[in-house]
Amino acid sequence: MAETEAKKRTGLGALADAGNTDDFSVIDAIGGPRGVIESMLPGVVFVVLFVITSNLQLTIGVSAVLAVLQVIVRLCQRQSVMGAVSGLLAVGICLIWAWNSHEARNYYMFGFLTNAFYVILLTISLLARVPGLGLVIEFIRTLPTEHFRAWLADWRGDKALNRAYTIITAMWIGVFALRLIVQVPLYFGNHVGWLGTARLLMGIPFWALAIWVSYLIVATPMHRHKMVQEASEDDAEAAQTTEMREEH
Repeated sequence: MAETEAKKRTGLGALADAGNTDDFSVIDAIGGPRGVIESMLPGVVFVVLFVITSNLQLTIGVSAVLAVLQVIVRLCQRQSVMGAVSGLLAVGICLIWAWNSHEARNYYMFGFLTNAFYVILLTISLLARVPGLGLVIEFIRTLPTEHFRAWLADWRGDKALNRAYTIITAMWIGVFALRLIVQVPLYFGNHVGWLGTARLLMGIPFWALAIWVSYLIVATPMHRHKMVQEASEDDAEAAQTTEMREEH
């Protein structure tokens, strides 16, 4: 049972399983309580410590030590460290940016660039009529090792599923854009405390809400699509069996 729980997918991977079961947990999808804490803790420590001390070097040092400790704890407990390592890299980039510029507000610059990149990339995918969220979810669900065109045509040809993917792609563009609209003015105003607070409130909570709403939108069309796929595969197997019997 523990092994099964450990293999639960998170993020968009959780949406790839949306059509398989009604047992969907937002908390599990965003990494569980521990994943949430590990994701938010470095940001909380950074903004709180800087607001209290106004000492950028101390703030960066404590945040860096905390991020490294998270990875060490997972290693000692022999747990998966991928999430912690990716978080460490992200925090490391933010801390280095702030350190080199000698400005605390630049801790958040990498996040701005990331959100802007996603807005541009997902917008291009909609213009190309290949919704980016659908592309990622389907890639996770059924890795197209061959016959890429057939794989692409399969889910894009399902109007209900493709429409659902288009809707959630547009929604995620809105999430990333809203972060920029709210946070960038705070950056230019050098309101580090408010910027950090906004970053935290629009981070994991927005991520969880986007995952949950995306699940509500894609679960039904994805389930129907999978049922059609399974029926087609059963018909193909039955036809092959009949053909083999006739040959004998």
